[in-house]
Order: sequence, then structure tokens, then C-alpha cells
Amino acid sequence: MAAANGVKSVWVGLNGLLSTPAVSCVIRERVGADGSKSTGAFILTASHNPGGPHEDFGIKYNMENGGPAPEAITDKIYENTRTINEYLIAENLPDVDISTIGVTKFTGPEGSYDVEVFDSASDYVKLMKSIFDFASLQKLIASPNFTLCFDALHGVAGAYAKRIFVEELGAKESSLINCIPKEDFGGGHPDPNLTYAKELVFRMGLGKSCTQEEPPEFGAAADGDADRNMILGKRFFVTPSDSVAIIAANAVQSIPYFASGLKGVARSMPTSAALDVVASNLSLKFFEVPTGWKFFGNLMDAGLCSICGEESFGTGSDHIREKDGIWAVLAWLSIIAYKNKENLDGDKLVTVEDIVRQHWAAYGRHYYTRYDYENVDATGAKELMSYLVDLQSSLPEINNIIKGIRTDVSDIVDANEFEYKDPVDGSVSKHQGIRYLFADGSRLVFRLSGTGSEGATIRLYIEQYEKDSSKISRDSQEALGPLVEVALKLSKMQEFTGRSEPTVIT
Repeated sequence: MAAANGVKSVWVGLNGLLSTPAVSCVIRERVGADGSKSTGAFILTASHNPGGPHEDFGIKYNMENGGPAPEAITDKIYENTRTINEYLIAENLPDVDISTIGVTKFTGPEGSYDVEVFDSASDYVKLMKSIFDFASLQKLIASPNFTLCFDALHGVAGAYAKRIFVEELGAKESSLINCIPKEDFGGGHPDPNLTYAKELVFRMGLGKSCTQEEPPEFGAAADGDADRNMILGKRFFVTPSDSVAIIAANAVQSIPYFASGLKGVARSMPTSAALDVVASNLSLKFFEVPTGWKFFGNLMDAGLCSICGEESFGTGSDHIREKDGIWAVLAWLSIIAYKNKENLDGDKLVTVEDIVRQHWAAYGRHYYTRYDYENVDATGAKELMSYLVDLQSSLPEINNIIKGIRTDVSDIVDANEFEYKDPVDGSVSKHQGIRYLFADGSRLVFRLSGTGSEGATIRLYIEQYEKDSSKISRDSQEALGPLVEVALKLSKMQEFTGRSEPTVIT
């Protein structure tokens, strides 16, 4: 189709494997043998809006900045699909062996045309080495006190893990698990969370039946297209909201790329406000954006944002225009290396848990959970959201209701439906979620997605902020209990949805 439409050159990653962050890197950094640069990329991925007979295939388009196409472009594409009555395709083009690096040249319907198969990892590894101090990471990994485990969940991250962690940094091959990319992800679900990364969770001592062996000091997982990540310490889980805040708080000291300072930081609206507190303390520009990486990309292109993240296990920086799972792992390893630079041969390293607890002591802790109610009746879901919007017209009334539920919960000081005006292009995104903001920094957020024939999903985000350093080590469920009760009763969740409990708790 490219040949038939007059494209002169197509680049393909070796064996057709490229992570989503590597695609962004290639668009931005790679120069072809003839001096050409990419004008964009098609990403074929099970990760993005899956379609097909088994919901196993999706197509995403990335622009010449390396980021996802903005709504103005995808809207135009959609409009074209409503009127298209033919498509062009070149017949009888020879097959290209994508398992071998090289350039195949031939003549297409529109003239000369070539396909270049290139090493999937080389451009990305080169970029990572320009960001991080690989020598200090090598010293950390060589320390007798440090062990790691990386789980690619049989996704595309496996194509990068051996190259970076083993060949470049000197980790043992045995520290990599599920690193052979498979079309069916080895029969598993390539979501880097405590539910689906079962083998890693077990190895790190977090499973219900804990391993008898001493867990590694550091664990991490990436999703199917390697743009999302999960960070674990020994018997310790780092929430994505905390992860981006801790990376931002330590980036300037720990990562050479940020040595001159951060331009700003940003998070998606449902993500906890842990990053806000860091931004305030460090006097950084701060942005709260709708869910969707393209909003971060606009800020980065304008030089307003260096580090960003979202609660759904996505973290990244302005080195590319996608979230980047392996970048996040290298960022954490850099922080651990920096905290232990005088201590690599000592009796005990500063651990992942130590780093998180030090952060909580300095900035306070955002206890955080997400309740997903999947496939609820669409009518009931819409009525619930309308009810929550109507409630917002009177803060005294809301606070009276809350005091009738729990007297130990702070007052609500603001309630609104989140709307975002992009400071770069002026575009406005409405109806992005319903927020209740409390005087003590806590929050409730309700979001609705999918109102088709299969039913809707209501996502409820509950966040309790605790500044008292004597209370930052409480059990999360205990700390969140009062606010959970308020959220469920205030929203009349069971009345509107018929559900007595969520489908998934994260």
C-alpha cells in the first residue's frame, strides 16, 4: 500500500519487532543510509484499541515528532473513512525478508521504492546511553549486594532487555524472565501489574505463597509494547503515582540528562497528587492533563515538561513522545545507584523501600486505590455521573452528606468536572472526569468510559493524603477506609449500578 501511494522508502524493525518507545525514538533520531528522516510511523499492536476477530490487533499512527496523532488528525482520518470508496495496493511486489538487516530496492507503481530492515535496538540503546550514566549502572549491577529481575511478559521488551541489561550493563541472563517475544504473550496477559505479572510478583516475595528464596533487591516488568512499567522492591510495590513523583524528585542528581534542571512536570488527572507536592516543593512548572500521552507531547514540544506519568503504569520524559517502560526501569536503577554510590560494597544497600519511605517522610504519602466497575448498565452509569455533577452545585450540602457518613473525613473545598485547555494549542477537552477535592489534599475522582452495547466502565479513584510522618506506614486499606466508605455512599454506587463491589481493585 505504501508503494502504491507513492511512498519512496519504508523502514521495518528486525523481525517486525519494535517497542512503542523505540518507534518514537526511531522517528526522532534515526537517519537513513541516504540521509532521510522518518515522517511518521504505523504501529501495529495488540495494545492499542484492539480490533479484529479476537480483539488482538490495533493500528496507531505516530507523527513526525514521534508522538501519537492528535485528535485533529485522527478526526480527519475518521472523516475520510466515511467517504473512501477505493484503496490502492501494489500487486506482485517481491517479499522482503524482515529477519535480515539490509535494504531491498525495487520499482513500484510510482517509481523507485525501497524497504530497509534495521536493528530494532541500536537507535534506542544509543539514546538510553546518552541519558543515563551506564558506568554507574554497571557498578551497581556488579555489586555483590544487588540483584534484579526483569519480566518482559513475553512482550516486545524482551527484544531490548538482553541487549541493555545483560550485554550493556552486565546483569546475569538468569535475571531476565519471559523475555522471548511471543505473538500470544505466552498465553498470559501482558499487563505489568500485581495481578498479571504473577511470576515476578512471586519472585519478589509479594505473592500469597511467598518464595523461600531471598527475593532480588529490584524487580520490574514491562507490558506488551514496552511503554508501561511496574517497579518493585524486595517484598515492596511502588505505585505508579509514587514512581513518577520519586523519579522527578531525584532526577537532577541521579540522571545526567536532567543535570541542568527540569523544565516542568505533568501527570494525568486521575493520577495521585504526589507529583504536585514535589513540583510545589521544588518550584517546578506543573500541569494536570487529561488521560492520553498526546497531551504530554504538546507540553514537551513547547519545552514546558521534562517528566510525566499516569496512574495506569505509564512513565516517561521528553527524550521521546511516548511513555517508556525501559526508560523508567533505568531511571529507578540510576536513583538506586546514586543513593548507594559510596555504599556498593557496604553491608546493606539503600533499597527501593528505603527510597520510597524517605520520599514519604519528606513529601507526605498519598494512599491511593482505583475501583473499576466493568460492564455496568450504561443507563445507570450515566445517571450516576449526572447525579455526581448535580451534587456539585452546593458544597455545604455535599459536606453535610459526608458528615452523616463519616465525621473523620475532611471537608470538600472544591468540586468540578475536569476540563483542560491546552496551554500550547488552545484546544479544550471537556467532560474528563468528576472531581471532589478535600481540604487536607485528599481527592475522589469518577470517570466513565465506554457506553456502548456491552455496558460501561466506571472508574473510581480514591486518594488520602497524609502529611503526618507518624502515619505514613499504615496499611493502605485501613488508611483509605473512611474515604472509600464516603465515595461509595456519596455516589450511591450500589443504587445506580446494582454492584455491591468493584470488578477490580488496583
